[in-house]
Amino acid sequence: MPNNDNQHAADPRATTAERQLDATGNHRVLITGTGLYTPEHAVSNEALVASFNAWVAADNAANAEAIARGEREPRTESSAEFIVKASGIHSRYVLDAEGILDPERMRPRLPARDNDQPSVQCEMGVAAAREALAAAGVKAEELDLVIVACSNLERPYPAVAVELQAALEAGGYAFDMNVACSSATFGIETAANAIRSGSAQRVLMVNPEICSAHLNFRDRDSHFIFGDACTAVVLEAADVATRTDGFEVLGTRLVTRFSNAIRNNFGFLNRTAVLEDDVASATTLDSATHREQADDKLFIQEGRRVFREVCPMVAELITTHLGEIEADGGDLDRMWLHQANRHMNDMIARRVLGRDPSSEEAPIILDRYANTSSAGSVIAFHLHHADLPAGSLGVLCSFGAGYSAGSVLLKRCG
Repeated sequence: MPNNDNQHAADPRATTAERQLDATGNHRVLITGTGLYTPEHAVSNEALVASFNAWVAADNAANAEAIARGEREPRTESSAEFIVKASGIHSRYVLDAEGILDPERMRPRLPARDNDQPSVQCEMGVAAAREALAAAGVKAEELDLVIVACSNLERPYPAVAVELQAALEAGGYAFDMNVACSSATFGIETAANAIRSGSAQRVLMVNPEICSAHLNFRDRDSHFIFGDACTAVVLEAADVATRTDGFEVLGTRLVTRFSNAIRNNFGFLNRTAVLEDDVASATTLDSATHREQADDKLFIQEGRRVFREVCPMVAELITTHLGEIEADGGDLDRMWLHQANRHMNDMIARRVLGRDPSSEEAPIILDRYANTSSAGSVIAFHLHHADLPAGSLGVLCSFGAGYSAGSVLLKRCG
């Protein structure tokens, strides 16, 4: 593996202050702590399929005459075997299982909260953040910046990040950002750039993903894809970090290409686009007449097209990024990839490494967490980094809607 240390770290004559700067004179950035909030409710494929198939049977029975006349096709049942074969997912954690598994509801039941109560995403963020801060040995009041980066924010304003900042009694400033499933890597680059430039010394980046709320549990092709979780990452300038075995951020690279292959059209303009006599159904998205029109207000994708177009883009991003530090796939010790689909991860890793990856080289957590959007790659890092010795090289990579993808090269300190 090539020497990825910066020039000051390699020079014994360099002062302590100089060793905390990279080759360009910017502050070195370390990831010193991560945290994970996992909801208590786990839903197996079998339970999810039982609910889906019960709905299919009821819907086919209700439309039996139209099906007999050939006016519509009968709905097809799902199966646990189909889900595993298509995705590698066996189960997922969700904030509310009862509402999801009710064939007459099929969405989580998350009651509205009073404005003076902590929001759901704030609560998730606090839990993950406290673990990350403890791991880093950082107090909340020492933070200069709090970033909440995720696929779906539960409100436009005030920013969830500002609410989280207040709940933690953190210092500095805070803001929200959304780059879909790539939000975490884009958030890490934003945090790292703030530290490199000297505008911040310690940053908390949090990913509260409530994916079950934007998932259409009545769509056979996607009803199994998502789960809920929240991750948190603490990044610090090397000269203030007290933990000596963190991971240095060697570099970050981002890419975006516009595509409609993954989309969610939910937004504040929805209420302006419906007919006057359809306002009630548009508000609840519950009526049978409106449901077909409302499908695009939830997660929709063209799965095969996404696979075909995203995998090469991500593999090229990682390979090019490695080349910038005079490394290649053979130098990687660990790949913490976005956890959307087992087949996608295997293909990307194979293209980067030039061979099939081992379970240690490209750990999979989607089998039990499913796709947790931006949190997935951070969960993989959180659960699968402790065994790496000093000097190990890894890449944390996310990809998803946009299209968007981010690559973060990390080196174990110590």
